Amino acid sequence: MKLENARKVADAVLFEGYLLYPYRSTAQKNQMRWQFGVLAPRVWADGAAETWFSQTELLVEPRDGAVVHVQVRCLQVQARTVHTAVNGRFEPVDTLVVDGDELVNWDEGVERDTSMSFELADLVCGERVIPFRIDGGEESDPVTAAAGHEAGRIVRRRWPIDGAVRAVAERFEGPFGAVRVRIRIENTTDGVEPSANRDDALRRSLVSAHALVGLDAGRFVSLLDPPEWAREAAQSCTNQHTYPVLVADGAGGDVVLSSPIILYDYPEIAAESAGELFDGTEIDEILTLRTMALTDDEKQAARATDPRAAALVDRVDTIPAELLERLHGAIRSVAPVARTASVTPPPSSAPWWDPGLDASVSPETDAVRVGSVELARGSRVRLRPGRHRADAQDMFLDGRAATVDAVLTDVDDKQYLAVTLDDDPASELLQWHGRFLYFSPDEVEPLEADAG
Repeated sequence: MKLENARKVADAVLFEGYLLYPYRSTAQKNQMRWQFGVLAPRVWADGAAETWFSQTELLVEPRDGAVVHVQVRCLQVQARTVHTAVNGRFEPVDTLVVDGDELVNWDEGVERDTSMSFELADLVCGERVIPFRIDGGEESDPVTAAAGHEAGRIVRRRWPIDGAVRAVAERFEGPFGAVRVRIRIENTTDGVEPSANRDDALRRSLVSAHALVGLDAGRFVSLLDPPEWAREAAQSCTNQHTYPVLVADGAGGDVVLSSPIILYDYPEIAAESAGELFDGTEIDEILTLRTMALTDDEKQAARATDPRAAALVDRVDTIPAELLERLHGAIRSVAPVARTASVTPPPSSAPWWDPGLDASVSPETDAVRVGSVELARGSRVRLRPGRHRADAQDMFLDGRAATVDAVLTDVDDKQYLAVTLDDDPASELLQWHGRFLYFSPDEVEPLEADAG
């Protein structure tokens, strides 16, 4: 399997939010941890906000002898408790300070993964189920003071987790030979009471669970931007609690990352990143500055929670100025901007992109054709957000009626509709402030009442 090319991005997903800003055990914002990709025991999840499974459906163009490789990755919650030495015995405490270093009780995340492979021909014949187990355990490590005596102990405990991967495939009719592959990851752990609190249930859960899926002899089809022949088949794929995207081309076939957070195809870690900040969807500059802004006491509290947090704070505190400058205003590509004869050359004091300098653009009177209908300011439409969008809130806008407030044109001559929702009680206020929702013409349907 050539999945190593994708592991760097997958690691960012694995630790998403793990040490946000970073965490401190006393901070109010840090009391709800482990918010991404939680697969809890079914008996507990059925009555809670978490789920007990994730389902990934992929579209494959296979060749003869195709093999699907699945690597399930997650964090196992590990409870760390600190004990102080008292007259030859050890007693649990909330905080242990040794030689100025502070240790606190904390739940750590331990990386776990399990791998399996399926012959695609076997999956077409019927579902295959492979169970797996993540073992529990307990370790005790001494805490030795500089003077040489044992000042306390750190006890780490983990609870066993049982799971299963279900895989099946289905061929589509037609000349292209496409196959839909379904991979379902389940938490099958027993022994958790439905009334258990979330912290207890998390210790028997797959946390930040995701999958890397590789393919020998064939390739995956993008579900975000499928070719025209595969569009209907791609739309038929049902993904639950996960978002599969193309990640990297391995030597044996494409690789997909099925992630609990929304990504685009071929995500990458920025070249300017100096190290893990445990919030892969944010930019390093913001997180670095936020960490720098912590007080000395807050930094000490963060260091006490986790060795990764201590390393993060130390790295930020010592980051050279030239590395910090690299995080600001990175430009990925520069392309010339085409100008038309209708654009009035701007004076030297005005920016070239000022819409007031282009007499051919008039957002309040411009129109755009959708099908046989001209849409302009005042037209009513029904919203159909495109599949290429990466904002989960777009699902709440699908099918809603809206009114067009302006037709806008960007510097690449692409047109957009600025709209407000008809059923939004704050629509007038949003219009007054110029706060609109923006959609491409292919993401709206003219309402029949305005089609005439």
